[in-house]
Amino acid sequence: MKKLIAITCMLLIATVSFAQKKELKGAEKAIKNSNFAEAKALLSQVESTISSADDKLKGKYYFLLGKALYAEGSGSDEDMGKAIESLNKSGKDYASDAASLKSAMINSFLTKANSSLEQKNYSASSNGFEKAYRLSPKDTLYLFYAASIAVNGQEYDAALTYYNELKEIGYSGVETEFIAINKETNEEEGFPNKSMRDISVKAGTHIKPGVKTTEPRSGEIAKNIALIYISQGKKEEAMTAIKEARIANPNDLNLLMSEANIQYQTGNVDKYKALIAEAITMDPNNPELFYNLGVTTADTDVEAAKGYYSKALELDPNYTNAHINMAALILAEETTIVEQMNSLGSSAADDRKYDDLKAKRTQVYNDAIPYLVKALEIKPNNVDAAKTLMNIYSATGDTAKYKEMKATVESLENGGN
Repeated sequence: MKKLIAITCMLLIATVSFAQKKELKGAEKAIKNSNFAEAKALLSQVESTISSADDKLKGKYYFLLGKALYAEGSGSDEDMGKAIESLNKSGKDYASDAASLKSAMINSFLTKANSSLEQKNYSASSNGFEKAYRLSPKDTLYLFYAASIAVNGQEYDAALTYYNELKEIGYSGVETEFIAINKETNEEEGFPNKSMRDISVKAGTHIKPGVKTTEPRSGEIAKNIALIYISQGKKEEAMTAIKEARIANPNDLNLLMSEANIQYQTGNVDKYKALIAEAITMDPNNPELFYNLGVTTADTDVEAAKGYYSKALELDPNYTNAHINMAALILAEETTIVEQMNSLGSSAADDRKYDDLKAKRTQVYNDAIPYLVKALEIKPNNVDAAKTLMNIYSATGDTAKYKEMKATVESLENGGN
């Protein structure tokens, strides 16, 4: 009886194996004919028994299931995810076939993701980059793109999931760039790989080949995680996220600035100023840091703000916003002067005081003019700067410059025509 049972079991296994092979063969034929629904139906009949199959048969099942679910790119979003999972289970016997299909799928996902991004369909674009990453986990940049684009689409839960995953795998964002100088433009250009750079150098279109590394993205990731928490009203989690990142990267200026920005957004202006001051010690030649201090100091200490703007302009004479804000600070003094002028009476003493205040007001205008002129010189389409200059020239009686600036304003408001 024991022998009979053993033989019966062997016959049962053989029958199951034969059925599996039959269904897989039918599914393979259906896939070749692009009948993916039929292929999925046939494969579903094998699903419950495939765990007992040998590795090669299992590999074939998962490979075919991946192809059927992918359906040459026409599968649903849910099916795409299942297709990736299936291909990742296809094993060594189908590694080459799976790799070829994965490569085609990655190209398809990336093409659609980029196209969706151009159309500002952030959800589809983020999803495409995430799928590409699942197929090629070594290409962590795809997951970073998925997270960043999800932020643009205000899909914060998805973005947070991706960012936290990037943190868990230790993603820094530091990448190697292959560069060379374009002989025609004399500008540095990047290449996707060393081979393409070397081909361009050999062809003579580029010179001075080199390699450089990109800045780490840990600061941006920490900042975005924190900002997502802030948008969700989770300020404590936001600060924890940024502080943890700073402990791991104490000399990362981007992280320090991220913490400073979060402190500012949560209303902690004093802490913000302290962090910016710390950043200045790390990067004393950064005009943006001094500009930021000017912005946050302007409401409480005008002279200090002017000093910060002056330092920003010393480091970068073409910092347009610093010119604009400096002019605004100077012109703000006009309000007090006008109030004093309007409060005067008609006595001789008041008349003399009026003349003094009028001269002081003119001086305010003259002090602001160079900053506005420079701002307009840097950005000729700055209509606000042009309008302010026009009004100043009108107030100071400079008719020629008033007419010139009036024409500029009209031109800008008419689109430069």
